[in-house]
Amino acid sequence: MRILHTSDWHLGRTLHGVDLVAHQAAFLDHLVEVVRRERVDAVLVAGDVYDRAIPPVGVVDLLDDALLRLTGLARVVLTPGNHDSATRLGFGAAMFRDRLAVRSRVEDLAVPLALPAADGESGALVYALPYLDPDTTRHRLAGPETDDAGVPLVPARSHEAVAAAAMRRVRADLTARRAGGERTPAVLMAHAFVVGGQPSESERDIRVGGVDSVPLGVLTRSGEENPDYLALGHLHGPQRVGPGLDPQRPGPLARYSGSPLAYSFSEMNHAKSSVLLDLGPTGVEHVELVPTPCPRRLSEATGTLDQLLSPAFDGQAEDWVRVAVTDTVRPRDLYARVKARFPHALVVQHRPTTPLTGGPARAVTAARDPLEVAAEFVQDVTGAAPTGAESAVLRQAYEAALAAERSA
Repeated sequence: MRILHTSDWHLGRTLHGVDLVAHQAAFLDHLVEVVRRERVDAVLVAGDVYDRAIPPVGVVDLLDDALLRLTGLARVVLTPGNHDSATRLGFGAAMFRDRLAVRSRVEDLAVPLALPAADGESGALVYALPYLDPDTTRHRLAGPETDDAGVPLVPARSHEAVAAAAMRRVRADLTARRAGGERTPAVLMAHAFVVGGQPSESERDIRVGGVDSVPLGVLTRSGEENPDYLALGHLHGPQRVGPGLDPQRPGPLARYSGSPLAYSFSEMNHAKSSVLLDLGPTGVEHVELVPTPCPRRLSEATGTLDQLLSPAFDGQAEDWVRVAVTDTVRPRDLYARVKARFPHALVVQHRPTTPLTGGPARAVTAARDPLEVAAEFVQDVTGAAPTGAESAVLRQAYEAALAAERSA
């Protein structure tokens, strides 16, 4: 059967204050078209469907419309990530039938979804793990091991421990199903930071007890029954983790599909995509990355203001750009002039290549002349001493403050 793996939609997210909903809607249109064109049997969304636990109404409507169109073409499996509210995303899941499955309950993680192939035969088993927060899930994953008193053992407070407890249940079920010799391909959906993956700046920190990662060996075990493909979510860069299809290092293929849009400047060089894979009796037969549409390129522009205004930067004029102006003295009307040059500039910084101050900052005490302190501040910020006009404004402000203090 043919599966499309995607994740980390973060519907409702902004980029430095820019509303991305229209671009996210364009991605969902693209996704529907890919499912139609490639005759996809199932779409797997591995967490962080929304950007926050309580999404805006318009964003909920956007997801509702996308799921309506996707389920008209294929089966869809959603799991909550660390940004989602598992309870809210999973509302009504028990009423969904056949085409849509929202797997948000920890108690269901070892009960796979049996997805039929287009010919009606058994296509794949999908073990869909919701995001496993150690603080809220470890007691629900207690056992089957017990202590000397027969009390079920609770996993330690770590991502590795709860993932290991979940995988013990998954492997037990998969081993039992394959014991008769019938080998149905299996997929594991998981939202976690797997060791070896490359993070970006836009993922929310999930550190617990000082550790935020899960070793790949927890999700795959040599010599035991393993899923054939790990559909991972959480990291925003599309990437493979572990050996995958290397014949010299056999093992399940584990991939992050990555986010469909760039959500930070650390992702400006990412080639955003979804993962299209074919599963057969022996496992993964073919993998292909399907590029997602890029609404506007992210880039950086660094130089003096004169350099930035020159034709050398014409190619970035329509980008979402992070601008660093390197003039030693802060140019007049810096922000307005940069915005006129780069109308979609998201970040504008004055970063002089040489230090603005000639020495270490001096302590501010009651004995210091306030006007002298203010002049030093102007020197530090702009790289030049205040002009006569600026000194006059500083003096007027200081005298006005003194007058107000006396009148009080």
